[in-house]
Amino acid sequence: MFVPHTADDNDESRFSSALDQLRALTEGERSVMANLANASALLNITLDRINWVGFYLFDGTELVLGPFQGLPACIRIPLGKGVCGTAGLERRTIVVPDVHAFPGHIACDSASQSEIVVPLFRGGRLFGVLDVDSPELNRFGMVEQDFLEAAALILFP
Repeated sequence: MFVPHTADDNDESRFSSALDQLRALTEGERSVMANLANASALLNITLDRINWVGFYLFDGTELVLGPFQGLPACIRIPLGKGVCGTAGLERRTIVVPDVHAFPGHIACDSASQSEIVVPLFRGGRLFGVLDVDSPELNRFGMVEQDFLEAAALILFP
């Protein structure tokens, strides 16, 4: 059963609980879209001070918008473009303290100030990326990176 976090929860307990809930939500479910939709909703209520969270899925050529929470977003992102495309191309997590300082940043939401993007792999190949934006500068650190990378491994073991 889903249990929302409270303002009193510290990051460690909130993130640990969210990972347990993500495992429960996805256990036995074969639909990738259903799992990503629930994951985006869970991440949206778990992470504070964010304005967008969701997935871009690699179609073999570019990243295409998948399940998300937030304002309408860019639909297609070429590999190597913006934070999402760079994370996908380089196959590594990218944390951007100030998106305006990131060369080639794609501004889908003008309120976004910082961003973290985690690549997703299935069978050793790029499947897509998990993207989280915040209206605050320097919002994401190692704690959030570890949490989101753990969530990615639950979704794509």
